Amino acid sequence: MPMVNSKEMFKKAYEGGYAIGAFNVNNMEIIQGITEGAKMENAPLILQVSAGARKYAKHVYLMKMIEAAIADTDLPIVVHLDHGPDFETCKSCIDGGFTSVMIDGSHLPFEENIALTRKVVEYAHDRNVTVEAELGRLAGVEDDVKVSAEDSSYTRPEEVEEFATRTGCDSLAIAIGTSHGAFKFKGEPKLRFDILEEVSKRLPGFPIVLHGASSVIPSYVDMINQYGGNMPGAQGVPEEMLRKAASMAVCKINIDSDLRLAFTGEIRKHMAEHPDHFDPRQYLTDARNGIRQMVRHKIVNVLGCNGKA
Repeated sequence: MPMVNSKEMFKKAYEGGYAIGAFNVNNMEIIQGITEGAKMENAPLILQVSAGARKYAKHVYLMKMIEAAIADTDLPIVVHLDHGPDFETCKSCIDGGFTSVMIDGSHLPFEENIALTRKVVEYAHDRNVTVEAELGRLAGVEDDVKVSAEDSSYTRPEEVEEFATRTGCDSLAIAIGTSHGAFKFKGEPKLRFDILEEVSKRLPGFPIVLHGASSVIPSYVDMINQYGGNMPGAQGVPEEMLRKAASMAVCKINIDSDLRLAFTGEIRKHMAEHPDHFDPRQYLTDARNGIRQMVRHKIVNVLGCNGKA
């Protein structure tokens, strides 16, 4: 099966009341764990690559590994640029075989965000590539995305219709209270479902995206802390809130921090239990298995896209 863009995938998700998992990839074991887990649950999949991941692993290596994963699983897979910072990066990914890109102009004034997004959309659509845009700013730190709580802002529902119409974007990431990274909430977690509901009324049938949606699974935080880590008080988005969002207009939920926690936790555990091991194949096998288990859990218990491939 060839790589696909997100258009038909999101249409089915919106009509079916479920969401697609967009999992960040950085190396072979992460790609294998994600795709193997999705294959076991027969789920459609988005593999997304940040600018930091492209710098770390190189574009060509990531694309060849994703091509191998598609050949191995025969799943419908979107290859997506996460948080494209500018037109040039989006163009490079489109020219390099990505089937979907995100242009993040959320830090710009409204009119400048529209102009930048429209430029990317025009280039992408001519090449059958879908485009995600963003309105509102999530707080937190993840790769090259760094936004303070003071600079974050909720999406304004009264702007979404004009933005989507003038840009022609295919999906829209909105800010309703999630945040990037593992340390999301100091107090009681709360998502602004009133904003999501209002956005969906103004953009009926339009795919909405949630960034910063890792739940920071306590078992993996505990595992990291047990084997020498220091992550006190890490708290993510409760999974029941994400399930509710997936049943509404949210068609894509981004998951990165939970993968990192699973990967790191399994390696720490392995090395603590087997201090004489030095073969990467030994501890990376456990890390890959942790990724696979995490992805299956998300697909079944959060996204609801199992059996939808």
